[in-house]
Amino acid sequence: MQLFIGNQNYSSWSLRAWLIFSQYNLDVEVIKLTLFTDDFYKTLKDITPTAKVPTLVHGDIIVWDSLAILEYINEQHLQGKAWPSDAAERAKARAITAEMHSGFVDLRNELPMNIRARRKVELSNGALKDITRIDAIWSEQAEQYPDGWLFGEWSIADAMYAPVALRFLTYGVELSESAKAYQQKVLASASLQHWLEEARLDNDIIEEDETGEVV
Repeated sequence: MQLFIGNQNYSSWSLRAWLIFSQYNLDVEVIKLTLFTDDFYKTLKDITPTAKVPTLVHGDIIVWDSLAILEYINEQHLQGKAWPSDAAERAKARAITAEMHSGFVDLRNELPMNIRARRKVELSNGALKDITRIDAIWSEQAEQYPDGWLFGEWSIADAMYAPVALRFLTYGVELSESAKAYQQKVLASASLQHWLEEARLDNDIIEEDETGEVV
């Protein structure tokens, strides 16, 4: 298998897909591309119809969306264990995953992932509403699973929210106590620490993601 990803400092969707391979120690060849360069588009144009990352190549199968990659790996290689085993919990995990996949647009636009930065930004009401909702999700799950992942064991839901934990760190977003405890669990995890180590080697600057005032 080959997983095409973008700059690790910036590419939040790449991180989401990559995490399932790291969490379950699955063999994959990771091919890193520099975002928005000629080589980026040249490499991807004959592989994926969207010319975006992440993209997974597994033999003749091409999967070009983060959540689709997570689902594919879960079905083909993990016998479904990257979702909760309980049907009700699995439905809830899928619901909050879908929220992240298709929603929180203001937060994503105003707080782009930029791991090495520490910035301050003035947030819109929409972004503040997004933060409040994410805090509520994390806090509610922390009450049910103290010191655990969102659903006790690591799941696709945790992969989808991991870049948000990094965004909140970058921009100094204040969280409730329980939500902050979950954020710290994500940041301290071995998989995320591995990603952070590799991201520190990334010296490219993507100007459109260098937003906010330096702290």
